[in-house]
Amino acid sequence: MSEPTGKYSITMPRDIAEAAKARGGPSGLSAYVTAAVAGQIERDNLNELIHIAEAEHGPVTDEEIQSLRDQLRQARHEQAQGGANAA
Repeated sequence: MSEPTGKYSITMPRDIAEAAKARGGPSGLSAYVTAAVAGQIERDNLNELIHIAEAEHGPVTDEEIQSLRDQLRQARHEQAQGGANAA
């Protein structure tokens, strides 16, 4: 079942509204704006979690971020190799 909806009035620059309408396609401007706002809310929530975690544990260093990226890249590579070998 779909969430209940409401009708709202927003103001935005015309060029942005026209670009959003064009990209909304058959789903329309409302669906496009809804998806954009939902995505922003997700990012805002993640940023809040990051701030809370950094307040408790200290900031994540560039080295830690790079190490995790390397681990992810390696895991993806191994997964791709496993999938290629299975074929």
